[in-house]
Amino acid sequence: MGHHWVPCLAISLPSRPVLLADKIHILSSRQSRVTERWFSVGQESQTAAPQDIVFLSDSCVKRLQLILEKGEALRVQVEGGGCSGFQYKFTVDTTINPDDRVFEQDGVSLVVDSDSMEYLKGGTVDYSEELIRSSFQVIHNPQAEHGCSCGSSFSIKL
Repeated sequence: MGHHWVPCLAISLPSRPVLLADKIHILSSRQSRVTERWFSVGQESQTAAPQDIVFLSDSCVKRLQLILEKGEALRVQVEGGGCSGFQYKFTVDTTINPDDRVFEQDGVSLVVDSDSMEYLKGGTVDYSEELIRSSFQVIHNPQAEHGCSCGSSFSIKL
């Protein structure tokens, strides 16, 4: 089954933590091209370069629509560890920190902190269902040199 990837909306938030439900307005997926723009609270919108965003696959969006409740977002972080040096960590979160980027698509949100963004920009978050496991994964990551077979660990391009 092939995947169709589309860019999603990224929002920069104020300099203090906020609850996702308080500050994020879910935008209709029918609004054309809104998913290719990012918005900074209190400033005019600007077009983000494709490498400055994280994409969500259709399977990721569909799974998040099933599991997330209102005000929740999937947070992806990059940590040291794993068999290739770095690993992805996925959690459900309701708090947005000052250095977070929020990406929205079809009513679901993905949160990435600024440090992790350096290792994820231009990549795609996917949801994979296999016989032995189901999981969120980052695929097509231009910042990764190679990954391990588990899909959760990678080494960076230098």
